[in-house]
Amino acid sequence: MSLKKKLFLFLDMVAVIALILLDQYTKYLAVIHLKDKPAFNLINGVLELNYLENKGAAFGMLQNQKTFFVFVALVILGAIVYVLYKMPDERKYGILHVLLSLIAAGAIGNMIDRIRLDYVVDFIYFVLINFPIFNVADIYVSLSTVALVILLLFYYKENDLSFISFKQKKYRELK
Repeated sequence: MSLKKKLFLFLDMVAVIALILLDQYTKYLAVIHLKDKPAFNLINGVLELNYLENKGAAFGMLQNQKTFFVFVALVILGAIVYVLYKMPDERKYGILHVLLSLIAAGAIGNMIDRIRLDYVVDFIYFVLINFPIFNVADIYVSLSTVALVILLLFYYKENDLSFISFKQKKYRELK
């Protein structure tokens, strides 16, 4: 493994840890300042901070399925680690490092809550559109996943992603 590749992986790890710490800190602040208190208006009629203990997934789906969510998070994290490890250290993959690190941090941040508390702490609420209450980890996962889908559909070509294949001989032939 090249020094450049090791540096990329180290930076990915540092980014994931920093993002997890930010997520967990915001959730800690939500528990301290919002739990058992009325909603705090940031922008009247638009955005407020409102404490919620979410035992489900996005939009409250699949309530009380902790084992399932932890399993899915571990599978996703395994896939991310595999892709980051196999990814070439070329410049065009830099954004992929960022997006996968954000998704990993979000998955780990919410997984920590599920394992530690049996629920995820949510606290950001867009009143204007009555959007479900969410947290910082959800922002990481949601926005990064949308950006990743756009990149996969419109930026990366099939050959750009051949490093993911388990058939490495094929990838080497394409290079």
